Amino acid sequence: MFSKQLISTLTLLVFVASSALAAPPLSCPAASTVTVVASSAAVSNIAVSSSAVISSAAASATSTSSSKGGKGSKESKDGKDKDGKGKGGKNKGGNSSASASAVASSTDSIFVSASATDSIAASATGVSSSAASATASLVVGGGEKGVGGSSLTSSVVASATASASSGAASGSATDDQQAATTLNPAVIATGFASDGQQVPTAGQVPSLTSTNNFINFCLTVNKPITNGQQIKTGSCNPAPIGVIAATTNMPSSKFQFPKNNDTIPANQAFTIKMAINNLETGNFVNANSNYYSAPQQVNAQGNIIGHSHVVIELLDSLSQTTLTDPNKFAFFKGINGAAVNGVVTADVTAGLPAGAYRMASINAAANHQPVLVAVAQHGSLDDMVYFTVQ
Repeated sequence: MFSKQLISTLTLLVFVASSALAAPPLSCPAASTVTVVASSAAVSNIAVSSSAVISSAAASATSTSSSKGGKGSKESKDGKDKDGKGKGGKNKGGNSSASASAVASSTDSIFVSASATDSIAASATGVSSSAASATASLVVGGGEKGVGGSSLTSSVVASATASASSGAASGSATDDQQAATTLNPAVIATGFASDGQQVPTAGQVPSLTSTNNFINFCLTVNKPITNGQQIKTGSCNPAPIGVIAATTNMPSSKFQFPKNNDTIPANQAFTIKMAINNLETGNFVNANSNYYSAPQQVNAQGNIIGHSHVVIELLDSLSQTTLTDPNKFAFFKGINGAAVNGVVTADVTAGLPAGAYRMASINAAANHQPVLVAVAQHGSLDDMVYFTVQ
């Protein structure tokens, strides 16, 4: 049984750039920090506290308020949750939502939710400017009825928002979501929660599921984080797949030389030529420090930003049916230059010994991951030919 009370406390500590509250506002060059801690450490008691600290100069003012909330959810004997009836809150020392203005600017929004047995701490740092105001408020909600057969018996949702404005300009830390360490609800893929077995197909296996975009998936496997490295023993890569190319922008490549079934002289230099389209070639990152470390991107025309490679493998014969070993190859080249008139080239300066060979392209995004497109059913995005050297 949960406690019948939910105690919320908001403490707002504001340092203003004047020894008197009536003094004119001063410039606040220092960054402001908003920290929210939401925790539910015990079944019988849930405490949520929030502190917003905005620093500028010397003097300080403190406003503290607390409210007595309604009843939380009540657990029945059969283990199911029943909504408790909330009672009106009573305020002590002020309103349950307190606000104050300061000489700073910051816009931060933090949304933290936790179950009755979890503890979550989140923080965000804003950017200060001159002659602006900041307001912080805390809203705490009580018990929630279990949904979808889950055993959720209580939830705590805490949010703290600091907003700022300036006479000349306004800034927002949330404008740059790429610096955030929390998942923005706007990018949650709700379809990931389904395993795809609603309409089973023979041989189809259920997908892994997630309600948070698999952000912590690598914690489930005993592998090092890829971290931009080519780890030969395997790794787990947390970078998103990125922008998927439309069906109208799927790359295609075709070898012009050597062509399929060509015969070329042994041990003589030659230049591989390959036509390619729908790939903005010539874009490659440091393969030793940025391997798979960023999402796939497309240009303004929708073409994948990347580059290509060519690899030549020695075969027993052109009719070989045994598997090849991907660790072994006669020639490999990352084509870092941009295509000229739709053709990329690679020089095989020492030529090749006599034998039968197969040659393949490996079209890739800038961070060396294989190109990804919008549909499963499509023609090959790469080319492969077989030729003889004698």
